[in-house]
Amino acid sequence: MSTLAIHGGAPVRTKAFPSWPYFDQQEEEALLKVLRSGNWWQFSYGMGVELDEGAEKNDDAQVSRFQEEFAAAHDCRCGVAAANGTVTLELILRALGIGPGDEVIVPPYTFIASASSVLSAGAVPIFVDVTADTLNLDPARIEEAITPRTRAILPVHFGGQSADMNAINAIAQKYELFVVEDAAHAHGASWNGRKCGSWSDAASFSFQNSKNITAGEGGIITTNNPELAQRCSSLLWAGREPDRPWYEHHRLGSNYRLTEFQGAILRVQLRRLTEQTARRDANGRYLTEKLRGSGLEPTRLDERADIISFHLFMSRYNPEAFGGMPRAQFLDALTAEGIPCSGGYNHPLYQNPMFLNKDFWKGSFPCVAPYAREIDYADFAELCPVSEAVCKDAVWFTQNMLLAEKEDMDDIVEAVMKIKAGSADL
Repeated sequence: MSTLAIHGGAPVRTKAFPSWPYFDQQEEEALLKVLRSGNWWQFSYGMGVELDEGAEKNDDAQVSRFQEEFAAAHDCRCGVAAANGTVTLELILRALGIGPGDEVIVPPYTFIASASSVLSAGAVPIFVDVTADTLNLDPARIEEAITPRTRAILPVHFGGQSADMNAINAIAQKYELFVVEDAAHAHGASWNGRKCGSWSDAASFSFQNSKNITAGEGGIITTNNPELAQRCSSLLWAGREPDRPWYEHHRLGSNYRLTEFQGAILRVQLRRLTEQTARRDANGRYLTEKLRGSGLEPTRLDERADIISFHLFMSRYNPEAFGGMPRAQFLDALTAEGIPCSGGYNHPLYQNPMFLNKDFWKGSFPCVAPYAREIDYADFAELCPVSEAVCKDAVWFTQNMLLAEKEDMDDIVEAVMKIKAGSADL
């Protein structure tokens, strides 16, 4: 039996996985073109976001063209780019009229933005657990959380596999609720014949540095509702309206604009998305098959998930399969074998001090009467047992690892099996 690398043995892998972000001369040329043009601002080419499908297009307008290209790639009519994927969620909620007195259903196994955006809009996040096998919002638990205050459901396509949008949309239709997709992990992903980002009233994507396409920061809203897109656009640039005087402001907005530099990078990154997503999808499915039964159990791949973007490759660790080895020790051993990994979130969102102390807007607003019923976020621990468990047993591999070759996936499997065989030594 080979000596484990953590004990001084030779690691399974010494070769690095593909680095991220990936870029080449195309990004460099695109950035230089914007730099030399002097048109660094999104509105250098005119006022407003080009939402008129019949409007003449200027190929030099990087943000405007990226919005169109990204929306079209995700089966949507409209795209509205903004500074990041956190604020795009807030803009959607505000544009839908969601605010104080309203509740929005959110999963607790996700990044803070999925819930903090609800609070930033003045509404109250209500947590509903995820399924044990996909780690996405559990449709079977949604209806028990709906109250007369509920206005929207905000599913997260966690890791890059779509939430069950058929079931979620059926519930939303039954109760006349909005649906907002948090698609920060789902660039290029598809569910039941349609791209993620097109299944709801509007969706939010992120272009933060770790995401499957990136400009360091950035985000975009996709929707098939031009009126909603225009309201989002107005909110992100000081409440202005197209074809109206520059210093005329129609609603309380702010400045969440994307720069032309970011738009140029993202247009190049988008051109690679189909090919990169296909590689991630193929490698993710192959790795899933190879790890089944190993004790590191990958999440279930729903047969309706046509394309999975695998922003994260998600597995759940069974210590009994590894001789009772604690997860932290397994992660250290796997890293020593040359396989980067992490345990992800330490706790569900509602366990953050912000929620436990209700340190929101000047205290606990909007979670105060008459805007909200009495909510103790500590109570969600009993309501969300899967989220509690997965924070203790998840193992994450990042999307750039799945851009490697098929034989590199075999290195991951070999390392896991090597640790399993040597677990008695640990």
